[in-house]
Amino acid sequence: MLGRGLRDTPSSPAPQFGLYLTARRPPGTAWAQQWVRWPDFGLPAELSELRLALASAWVRAADERVEVACSGGTGRTGTALACLAVLDGVPADEAVAFVRHHYRWRAVETWRQRRMVLHFDDDELPGRATTA
Repeated sequence: MLGRGLRDTPSSPAPQFGLYLTARRPPGTAWAQQWVRWPDFGLPAELSELRLALASAWVRAADERVEVACSGGTGRTGTALACLAVLDGVPADEAVAFVRHHYRWRAVETWRQRRMVLHFDDDELPGRATTA
């Protein structure tokens, strides 16, 4: 799993799949991609959509080169990478520190993003709509 800012040059070799976390649809790429609407410094518009996208990216990463990116590559990308770490077995209360150590020291920029990671594996993720 790779993280980057969309302003940066893609890695070489190029990814086979990209998960893009931006407020507006990102430009097309030569590889398959999925977009999750997510404003800068905020949370995703639909947390359930993010959960599905991250689960899909996590499964694909077993056999494909997968990148996760937002505009700058720090807040949203770091938050998504921390959630992926939780999916992969890192305890939620250690996931932000794990990503900051292994990816980027400023990753996961806001308290809301940190809180989302902390509760990512909860049934009642804060801000998540529940169905009766």
